[in-house]
Amino acid sequence: MREGRPSCSLVRRRRPPTPREIRADDHRSRQPRAGHREWLGLAVLALPCLLVSMDLTVLNLAVPHLSADLRPSGSQLLWIVDIYGFLIAGSLIAMGTLGDRVGRRRLLLIGGAAFGAASLLAAFSTSAEMLILARALLGVAGATLMPSTLSLIRTMFHDPAQRTLAIGIWTISFSLGAVIGPLVGGVLLERFWWGSVFLVGVPVMVLLLALGPALLPEYRNPAAGRFDLLSAAMSVVAVLAVIYGIKQIAEGGPAWTAVVSIVAGAVVAVLFGVRQRRLADPLLDLRLFHRVAFSASLAAQTLAFLVAFGTLFLIAQYLQLVVGLSPLAAGLWTVPSSIGFIAGAMAGPALATRLRPGYVMGAGLACAAIGFAVLTQVEPGGGVFVPVVASVVFCVGLAPVYILATDLMVSTAPEEEAGAASAISEAGSEFGTALGIAILGSVSTAVYRGIMADTTPVGVGSDAAGSARDTLGGAVAVAEELPGPLGAELLDAARDAFARALEVTAVISVVLTVAMCAVAVVALRTVRTAPAKTD
Repeated sequence: MREGRPSCSLVRRRRPPTPREIRADDHRSRQPRAGHREWLGLAVLALPCLLVSMDLTVLNLAVPHLSADLRPSGSQLLWIVDIYGFLIAGSLIAMGTLGDRVGRRRLLLIGGAAFGAASLLAAFSTSAEMLILARALLGVAGATLMPSTLSLIRTMFHDPAQRTLAIGIWTISFSLGAVIGPLVGGVLLERFWWGSVFLVGVPVMVLLLALGPALLPEYRNPAAGRFDLLSAAMSVVAVLAVIYGIKQIAEGGPAWTAVVSIVAGAVVAVLFGVRQRRLADPLLDLRLFHRVAFSASLAAQTLAFLVAFGTLFLIAQYLQLVVGLSPLAAGLWTVPSSIGFIAGAMAGPALATRLRPGYVMGAGLACAAIGFAVLTQVEPGGGVFVPVVASVVFCVGLAPVYILATDLMVSTAPEEEAGAASAISEAGSEFGTALGIAILGSVSTAVYRGIMADTTPVGVGSDAAGSARDTLGGAVAVAEELPGPLGAELLDAARDAFARALEVTAVISVVLTVAMCAVAVVALRTVRTAPAKTD
C-alpha cells in the first residue's frame, strides 16, 4: 500500500452534491440563528396567546355567578358567551393584513393595551349590555394578538428548524391556556366575584407592553398600499355570517335562519374575492392559495381541527351523560389529551428536522386515524378507558399536523405577507372547530334520533318520548321523572344510542384522516424543512 494513501476499502466514496443540494446548503448557511433575545421574545409572545385561549374557556364557570348578578335574558347570555369567539374569527383576516401595513409589533402592543382595557371593562360591568360590549371589544383585540404573534415568529426565527420549534411552543401556549383557564377561574370564583376572571388579563398585558418594545422586532411591508376598509368590512361580515350559521346548526339543527346566514356569508366571500382581484393593493393576495404547500397545509390544518374538536365535543357529553361523571371529573379526564397534544407538539419539530414535513404530517394523521379507530370500540358501560385512550392517541397525532401546517403556511408566504398568512391559518382553525362541532354533532344527533325512534320503551308519554329522542340530555332529564324501572330502561336505551352515534362519527373521522393523510403525503412530498445549521 502506498504510504499516505488510505485503503479504498476503508473509505466510502461519496457522490458529488447536485446543484440543488449545493443551493439548499448555501441557503441554510446564510440563515441567521436566533439567540437569547429571540427566545425571550418568544416567551413574551406566548403570554397573550395563553391569555386569549384562557378567555375562551374561563367564562363558562362564571356564567351562574354573573347571571345571578346581572340577570341577562336568554339571548343576552348567549351573546355574552359567544360574541368573543365570533369577533375573533371575523376580525382575523383584517387584523392580520393590517399588521403587515402598520407594523406587527405596533399592532400587537395596541391590541394588548386594548385587551387589558376591555378586560377591566368586562370585570366591572354593571349590566348585560355593558358586558356584551366588553366581550366584543375583547374579541376584536384578541384578533390583533393572534396573527401578530405568529407573523413576528416568522420575523424573529429565520432558521427553519428553530422556527418550527418556536411555532410548536407558540401552539403549546394555547393548549396550556385551555387547561389553565378553568382551574384559574375556579380558584378565583371560590374567593372573589365573577368579574375577577377577567382581571387575569391585565397584568399579562402590562408585562407585554413593558417587555415587548425591548425584545420584539418591528416589521411592516415597505411596499404595502392603502388599507381597504370596504374589503376589511366584507371579510368580517363573510366570516361572521358563516360561523354564526354553522354554530346555529350545531346548537339547534338545520333552520332557515342558519342556512340564510351561511349563504349570505358565502355570497359576501365571493364578492370579497372578486374585489381583491380588481384592487391594485388588495387586502388579501389570493395568489397565496396558488401555492400547493400553502393550500394543502391549510386543508390539513382545517381538517385536523374539524375531527379533533368535533370528537372532543362528543366525548365530553359521553363522559358526563353516559359514564355519569360530574363536570369537574369529566374536565379532569380531558387533561390527558392535552398532555398528549403537548407531547405531539414537541415531537413534531424534532421529526421535521429529519423527515420531510409531508411525511411527518402523514404519519400524524395515520396516528390520529388509529385513535379514532380505538374510539369505535366505545360502549355505554365501558367507562372512561376507551374515550380517554382514543383522545390521547389522536391528539398526539394531530398536534404535529397543526404545527407543521402552520409553519408551512407562514414560511412559504412572502415575508411581507406573513401577517395575512398567519391570519388565514388562524381562520382555518376557527372554521375547522366550528365545522367539526356542526358536522359531527349533526351526524351524531341524526344517528341518535334514528336509533331512539325504534328503541324508546313503550309506556313513555309522547311529549316525554319526543324530548328523549331529541338529545341525550333530554333523555336523562325525562328518565329522572319516570318510575324507576321505566326510567332505567329509557336511560339505558338513550346511552346505548349515543354510544352507537359516537361510533359512527369515529368511523367518519377515520375515513377523513386517512384521506387527508394521502393528500398531505402526495401534495407535500417535495417540500422540505431544512435542518438546523450546526455551529
